[in-house]
Amino acid sequence: MAYSTETVKRLCGEATGARAEEGQSRDAVIIRTSVIGIAANVLLAVFKAVVGLASNSIAIVMDAVNNISDAASSVITIVGTKLAGREPDRKHPFGYGRIEYLSAMIISLLVLYAGVTALVESVKKILAPETPDYSAATLIIVAAAVVVKIVLGRYVKRAGEKVRSDSLVNSGEDATLDSVISASTLVAAGVYLLFGVSLEAWLGAVIAAVIIKAGVEMLRDTLSQLLGERADAAFAREIKATVADHPGISGAYDLILHNYGPDAFQGSVHIEVPDTLSADELDRLIRHVTIDVYKKHNVLLTAVGVYSVNTRDPEAAEAREKVRGIVLSHAHVMQMHGFYIDRAEKTMRFDLVVSFDAPDRKQVFAEACQAVEEAFPGYQIHANMDMDYSES
Repeated sequence: MAYSTETVKRLCGEATGARAEEGQSRDAVIIRTSVIGIAANVLLAVFKAVVGLASNSIAIVMDAVNNISDAASSVITIVGTKLAGREPDRKHPFGYGRIEYLSAMIISLLVLYAGVTALVESVKKILAPETPDYSAATLIIVAAAVVVKIVLGRYVKRAGEKVRSDSLVNSGEDATLDSVISASTLVAAGVYLLFGVSLEAWLGAVIAAVIIKAGVEMLRDTLSQLLGERADAAFAREIKATVADHPGISGAYDLILHNYGPDAFQGSVHIEVPDTLSADELDRLIRHVTIDVYKKHNVLLTAVGVYSVNTRDPEAAEAREKVRGIVLSHAHVMQMHGFYIDRAEKTMRFDLVVSFDAPDRKQVFAEACQAVEEAFPGYQIHANMDMDYSES
């Protein structure tokens, strides 16, 4: 497939415009969902606070506090989305997309704080118990809150998964957890009304423990994203398939993806091409690859490296397969690529992907290279050890 200069410009413009529209639509979904969450949680918090204080129920009061933290989480989500949508500038040329991860972390901390606060108050009530006073209106309001939270949690989480917003997903999971908490207060009320046994304080402690656990898990996942996680293997395979689908490219390797926010990827890849391509042909091929990957996967390839493939040496393929068999016989060597042999200069070059599961990656690499040297005496071996970024 060949593109003219004007076609390349048009395709780049269309792709960029389409991604901008998708970004605006995504932000609109996040903000609209968050506003609905704020309204619902504020109303629930008011009703629960009134009911909890009137019935002397620590569990219901703690549930109301949790609703306030949920509303605050939605406010943080809106602010984070707005800030993350800022255009790149001189100080942050990769944009502000990672602010969404920071907002998700703040939400996790709020959930954790709510859990710790609830635990402290529950322990106080265990040490100095008070008798609750339930009424029919109290139970009806709490039951209605359970239904509202179930519906809200599913709606928010589904919206978050659709637009790949960790903040919304966290808020949705928290809302679903709240519905379980509210339902448990109904169970405690039923036990008290039927048997005269008050489980309020103990239930509050259990609720607090569940909230703390959820907060810790959310925080752990968000910190992992901030540190930089390995690219999804299926996503990486799709990108490499798109690259390798271009005529003249026999393989795509060393794909590295950098995440600068949800759906904001930049990366690099190596391609294997015939050693007969001219600089002009190679330049055009790389530009086509870059455009196609961006259009199909929303990934901007900032660098495309090149491995040349022997086409002039009829025995090169045999040597390549022999070397491949040698290196792959070593445990934890996952792949060999970038192979090129020059019989005139007695040199051989290739890259080896060594698994992170290897007890000593350097030793595995050294032993594999030594085995190749022994099989090809007199050759200088130029080999690199690659990371297992996205191969499996």
